[in-house]
Amino acid sequence: MNLPFDPAAIPADRLPELLRTMPKAELHMHIEGSLEPELIFALAQRNGVALPYASVEELRKAYAFTNLQSFLDIYYAGASVLLKAQDFYDMAWAYLERAAADHVLRTEMFFDPQTHTERGVAMETVIDGLHRACVDAKATLGVDAQLILCFLRHLSEESAFATLEQALPFRDKFIGVGLDSSEVGHPPEKFARVFARCRELGLHLVAHAGEEGPPAYVWSALDVLKVERIDHGVQSAKDPALMKRLAADRIPLTVCPLSNLKLCVFPELSAHNLGALLDAGLVATVNSDDPAYFGGYLNTNFTETFGATGLGARQAWQLARNSFEGSFADAQAKRGWLDKVDAHFASFA
Repeated sequence: MNLPFDPAAIPADRLPELLRTMPKAELHMHIEGSLEPELIFALAQRNGVALPYASVEELRKAYAFTNLQSFLDIYYAGASVLLKAQDFYDMAWAYLERAAADHVLRTEMFFDPQTHTERGVAMETVIDGLHRACVDAKATLGVDAQLILCFLRHLSEESAFATLEQALPFRDKFIGVGLDSSEVGHPPEKFARVFARCRELGLHLVAHAGEEGPPAYVWSALDVLKVERIDHGVQSAKDPALMKRLAADRIPLTVCPLSNLKLCVFPELSAHNLGALLDAGLVATVNSDDPAYFGGYLNTNFTETFGATGLGARQAWQLARNSFEGSFADAQAKRGWLDKVDAHFASFA
């Protein structure tokens, strides 16, 4: 593809500014993972929820994770403060304001209803609060925000089916389904029937695969679940045949660099394989995953990853375009956003 600018014409010292201000989409962000300690404590006080931490500082110090499970343990504890529709609205709104400041024009936010319904919070409460924030974000912030309902893979497929049935009365308020939580030991095949049902309903399909799990999980997500996007997918680099498949079929990968660092998927950010994924022709994107817990929202993921890996303006342009191309927006909206990306980069050259 011909670039609308000369990468060599953009000075290296302007790259951080370019990354921060370029139009972008975020396709892998768990809204419960945007709960900052300050908001957790504010909601706990509002709802009379006792927390096992004495202060915001003590809670933040607990954000030292050795793997995915150690993160999930504290993630679910934080979500316990969410009880009313307004709580879900306030959580989503806080993220959406940050997204707007990061020049995010489209975000497809994951939410985990089972985390809440298992605590007795009604599905309607969860979806109502989140959806109202999405509607207000479009009107007030200029952010096109959509919801993707995720099934927790450490629970049973029967629980996923029950969750789907509870959510169907609100089908117009979410665009797809995903699969998250503990990956190892919970292969995609476990959810084959419920994903088949979601496909029949016309829902978009995505799944976490190849974060800590092997490349085989990515194959299964594609061939068994029939997903349109792979969330994470960084382990795909270990399987050359899989890499060719992902490139040939233009399957987007929603990569989360700071999350990968925090959960020890890579020993250091400079070792991340984002550049290799792009070089192989994959539709890789950059995302923040659980930004309150993993050290940064979208712009921080971009600036720190580029600083550590030496990626440049050409890769930034490709990642920005990939983020919109990989979204579930309609073709007209994508064309408009892609034109904005090209114009932005041309203005820097």
